[in-house]
Amino acid sequence: MQRIVDIGRRIELVPIDPHFYDITIGLYQQQSVDTTTGKETPFFLVHTYSRVAGVADRIEEVRQTMQVLGGMLKTAEGLLYFPCGSAHQAACRRVFLEACKLTPGTRVERRPLWTLDKKSQLTVTVNSVGDGIYAVTADSEGRGAARRIAAIAGGLAKLGEMKDTGADNKDTVAFDCGHAHDALVGLLLTRAPNVRIALREEEMSTSRGVLSAPSQQM
Repeated sequence: MQRIVDIGRRIELVPIDPHFYDITIGLYQQQSVDTTTGKETPFFLVHTYSRVAGVADRIEEVRQTMQVLGGMLKTAEGLLYFPCGSAHQAACRRVFLEACKLTPGTRVERRPLWTLDKKSQLTVTVNSVGDGIYAVTADSEGRGAARRIAAIAGGLAKLGEMKDTGADNKDTVAFDCGHAHDALVGLLLTRAPNVRIALREEEMSTSRGVLSAPSQQM
């Protein structure tokens, strides 16, 4: 009889990994209760049912890439989590998708906290100002620049489930956990100027399929 293991709730899916035999890879969220504080801590599992030779190395590569791109940590069991102890689920999904896109063997580095916004040709920078708050600035001033800064800040908020810091501060966003996440913000910043496209990609990925059982994969 086959044993059923609870691997958690699936929150993201890559139906076809073009870099490794077209296997399907899923991201699962698990909850663990700290017996001392009673607080639930979210952990993330990168998982595939595929048994093709070398698949364990591929999964480990995705995990290691997520650690760099998202500033995540890894347990001895291979589960990923954020140092602050919060889920940041939407941001974690983005980290997972970006990690799976990279060609195996690619040198992985943290993304910088600045980007060239192709729409406005502004160089946009995001600065941590403490307590999980990030301020968006640009290398030019004016009404057009202010609107674009506000739009990019809004993109960061949507992609990372961040909150704005008040009606008069359209250029700042913050993590509810109150902790800095520079690596995560650097990654999200590459997508924030085109947030609608990024969200559409996630929707398409989610609708493409489900994680197949071992008998249906290589």
